[in-house]
Amino acid sequence: MTGSEAPPSFRLAYVPGVTPTKWVRIWQERLPDIPVDLVALPAAEAPDVLRRGGADAGFVRLPIDRTALSAIPLYTETTVVVVPKDHIVTAVDEVSAEELAEEIVLHPLDEVLDWERRPGQPAKERPATTADAIQLVAAGVGLLVVPQSLARLHHRRDLTYRPVTDAPQSQVALSWPEEKTTDMVEDFIGIVRGRTVNSSRGRRPAPAQPKEKRPDTGTARRKSAAHKPTGRSRRTGSGGGKGNRRGRPGRRS
Repeated sequence: MTGSEAPPSFRLAYVPGVTPTKWVRIWQERLPDIPVDLVALPAAEAPDVLRRGGADAGFVRLPIDRTALSAIPLYTETTVVVVPKDHIVTAVDEVSAEELAEEIVLHPLDEVLDWERRPGQPAKERPATTADAIQLVAAGVGLLVVPQSLARLHHRRDLTYRPVTDAPQSQVALSWPEEKTTDMVEDFIGIVRGRTVNSSRGRRPAPAQPKEKRPDTGTARRKSAAHKPTGRSRRTGSGGGKGNRRGRPGRRS
């Protein structure tokens, strides 16, 4: 490698709410010579960036257009409603979308939930981002329904959240360009799926060494068996029990 060539790196994209720390740490333990470049992307932009080759792989939110992209669904998040801490919703453990019918529910332009019918009363304007919507919730303007990871990402001391039982859920997946399934991508897939070092694709395990052939001990066993005592008395020989029996002496007259 010449001085002008940069060492290889693995470019990993991720969307808000996804924390890739665990998988990156395992990568660094297994492949310390290949650095990971993290690329933070808005959820709506991540699929296009992957298609253009802006990252080798990425954590995205489904659904996405599978044209030219492969995806492995990983987990589904709980959906929650973010409310001020003094809101009446905090009196219960969970709510339904119907119970939010009289509330102003904010729907930011970067919303990741796929609603058939949005709950609550619409605000006069849609916030540009989820972060903006959080600020409005804190100001008492309305409520916000999001995946739980986004509620945690934008945590504030004056806000809390409760699960929404019948809301759509967001599914997180690992995605990459189908035509660029490189060895590094296969390695990362193996890490995400929990494969061990030896079973991880793209890094073939060393061939198993042939087992050392043990010497045949059958002859020794047969010889040992030939000299093994049979349990019969040497003094009596075969049938010695009967052949050595003596008659009783005759009774004297």
